[in-house]
Amino acid sequence: MPKDQKQFAIEAIKKKLVGKALSYNEIFAIMDQIAKERLGPVLTTYFAAAGFSGGFSDEELYSLTRAMVTTGPRLHFNGIVADKHSTGGVAGTRTTMILVPIIAAAGFQIPKNSSRAITSPAGTADTMEVVAPVTFSTRQIEHIVGAVGGCIVWGGHLGLAPADDIIIQVEQPLAFESFDKIIVSVMAKKLASGSTHVVIDIPVGQKMKITHFKDAEVIARKFTYLAKRFGIKLIFDINETRQNAGRGVGPVLEARDVFEVLEQKPSRPLALEAKALRLAGKLLDLCFVDTKKQEEKPGDEVAREILADGRALDKMREIIKAQGGNPDVGSASLRPGRAVNEIKSTRRGRVVAVDNKQITVICRILGCPTDKRAGMYLNRKLEETVDKGDILCTIYSTDKWRLKEAVETMKNISVYTIE
Repeated sequence: MPKDQKQFAIEAIKKKLVGKALSYNEIFAIMDQIAKERLGPVLTTYFAAAGFSGGFSDEELYSLTRAMVTTGPRLHFNGIVADKHSTGGVAGTRTTMILVPIIAAAGFQIPKNSSRAITSPAGTADTMEVVAPVTFSTRQIEHIVGAVGGCIVWGGHLGLAPADDIIIQVEQPLAFESFDKIIVSVMAKKLASGSTHVVIDIPVGQKMKITHFKDAEVIARKFTYLAKRFGIKLIFDINETRQNAGRGVGPVLEARDVFEVLEQKPSRPLALEAKALRLAGKLLDLCFVDTKKQEEKPGDEVAREILADGRALDKMREIIKAQGGNPDVGSASLRPGRAVNEIKSTRRGRVVAVDNKQITVICRILGCPTDKRAGMYLNRKLEETVDKGDILCTIYSTDKWRLKEAVETMKNISVYTIE
């Protein structure tokens, strides 16, 4: 390895900028210098941009993932370690907070390290933070999982794959991530977390991060390649997504959706429940294959029973308590901001489209994800009929000026298409 690691890393970035492939040593140097914060935001941005425009070969993806993990700490567990990840980009679809307690209640370890929002109004860590602290050391996480079987924490504080967290920081202002970067980021975090069995949720849709099924298939192929190289068992859920699974968008509103599902409230968002059960079922099936006593029932049946009989809610309360939160929290106590406005339909018709990207724009104006109580509640969803004057959605903030700006913005953009 060259003595001047920083200069070696800079030369490697220049090489990537002109479209040339990098060796493992070159990629390691870049990750090492980014992790040690020796390159600075400008050079780090150049590397992120080079990867966004030119992409990486399979061997480079392997080298990136390996180098990201090697330059940071790792979590250590014995036996099966279940995990789940979504390629994201869908506001108001907080399946992780339903899936984790189901998997833990089924007897599998699931140390879920989640991200904060990059391009969406709320990440899982932002939403979980509404009900419990999410910042812990690796040793604390190992202790929590040992005690209750699972956790939902913010991965950014842990220093797992530290170069990835720094690259995410330079990507945030432009709100972009390349597909290759998403793949590497996910796999590096899974490896550092000790994951052995993982379900990958890949939502596809016109207004999603991944817009074409052919792209989803390419992403799945690359995930599969890396999983084989690193010995991780994967299962995919590639699904067409036309709208948000939940009705709430924003940390508190999404947390309320989660608890309505866990509490089995009649008013719960059934689409969110169905998606969470599908993902949990697939992950359980993957884990059951490698247990000594294989479960007789299919994973989705086991997941549904755990949710229906209250074991998932009980386990979520255990996890919240173990993370230092109030285990008595419930959907009724999760209230959005007091600055509120109801957006009404100007015509009669049927909802034929809900624009996920515009929802994100509005929720960011309202203050998401920093303002935990800001967000949007979708009173109407796809295929529902509306009359003139019916409430389409309700927007919330703790800042009346942000609310006013969001109301004015909604006069010029279409969250709903009604025909």
